[in-house]
Amino acid sequence: MFLHEARLKRQSIFDSLFRNLTRVAAFSVLILLAAIIGSLIIGSMPAIHAFGFGFLVSPDWDPVNDQFGALVPIVGTLITSGIALLIAIPVSFGIALFLTELSPRALRRPLGVAIELLAGIPSIIYGMWGLFVFAPLFADHVEPWLNEHIGVLPYIGPFFSGPPMGIGILTASIILAIMVIPFIASVMRDVFDVVPVMLKESAYGLGSTTWEVMLRIVLPYTKVGVAGGIMLGLGRALGETMAVTFVIGNAHELGKSLLNPGNSISSALANEFTEAFGELYTAALIELGLILFFITFVVLSLARYMLYRLGQREGKAS
Repeated sequence: MFLHEARLKRQSIFDSLFRNLTRVAAFSVLILLAAIIGSLIIGSMPAIHAFGFGFLVSPDWDPVNDQFGALVPIVGTLITSGIALLIAIPVSFGIALFLTELSPRALRRPLGVAIELLAGIPSIIYGMWGLFVFAPLFADHVEPWLNEHIGVLPYIGPFFSGPPMGIGILTASIILAIMVIPFIASVMRDVFDVVPVMLKESAYGLGSTTWEVMLRIVLPYTKVGVAGGIMLGLGRALGETMAVTFVIGNAHELGKSLLNPGNSISSALANEFTEAFGELYTAALIELGLILFFITFVVLSLARYMLYRLGQREGKAS
């Protein structure tokens, strides 16, 4: 009896210790997040005092005269990430659909492993491949065709006109899309696999096509996981540094054409942080990092709110 009570007491101590350790681990994430935000705010205060909200809308970037603005990197970051998602989402959906519904069983594992290997390739490799292989091919074969056939169209023509240099906003967007496709496709494939087979077989038995099963059965069942995969890809696109630095052109210019060189927040930080001289220059770069953090936070918050609204709508409909 005494041994039993001692064992229960020891287990209670271990359980309490485990509970406190998990609590510390959970709150340490919040503490780390607050520390990062605090350090970014403190480091960027000289730039905030000097430029105020004008920093967000100014296209100037003149380190010699201490004139800085974040408009060009912000626009470059949003445009490249947006175009990358426009390309990556349908391609990733097609890959996941093929692997889960259409692929022969013998090909599923090799193709799945290939996608996971693509996700593990370092970003600098994508950047080198984009600069030395993709950019020359893009400049010689794709950009002249865009200039000749799309650049002459009204409204959208100015976005696809310009000298075929190979590097620029569109090139960086395509490289980003190639980089995030493995992440989104892997998550989509995994969440599609957890859909109960009975649901899909029932839909097929009622005469539904593969597209109808995916649209009406699989996607509603896995919308949270699919949105999570897309957000994972968006986070990778927003914060990507080396690959974008290689192919975006790193020019602080705000042009209309997607073929022109541009800049992003991450590439600006990678290129200039080690060469920043003076308190104001360094503070401007730190403020760029703070802006990137804020953009990522806003995007993820909007995604969570969208999923919340979808869940409420389903509850009302039922």
